[in-house]
Amino acid sequence: MLSGFKKFILRGNVVDMAVGVVIGAAFATVVGAFTKDFLTPLIGAIVGKTGDFATFSFKIRNQSFNIGDLINQAISFLLVAAAVYFFVVMPVNALLARMHKDEPVPAPTTKKCPECLSDIPIEARRCAHCTQPIPVGRAA
Repeated sequence: MLSGFKKFILRGNVVDMAVGVVIGAAFATVVGAFTKDFLTPLIGAIVGKTGDFATFSFKIRNQSFNIGDLINQAISFLLVAAAVYFFVVMPVNALLARMHKDEPVPAPTTKKCPECLSDIPIEARRCAHCTQPIPVGRAA
């Protein structure tokens, strides 16, 4: 039982995911600080406000809605999502496309039955689903 757990933990995917979570948490902290200490004051300087969204609120019928932290978190989320997309997803997709560029496309092993549209082996002479005869080599 313990050896199975050890194999599970030492698999590459689990370790990679754990490292990704730790790095992601650290990155989120950095982005949060960047949003709070640089971006919101910059927006505040442009707009002419204090630049601290944490105190931003509005009232409806004497009920106060404090949405400043939500705005800060939304900005942080957008920054993290953009950074992950531009610095991780796009480069990995480009690398994978470059690696698989020269690979030949495998020949199809199945074709569609013209009668019932089921997938059948490419050399089948009769559909296994509807028993319709199919000429050899005919692709639907």
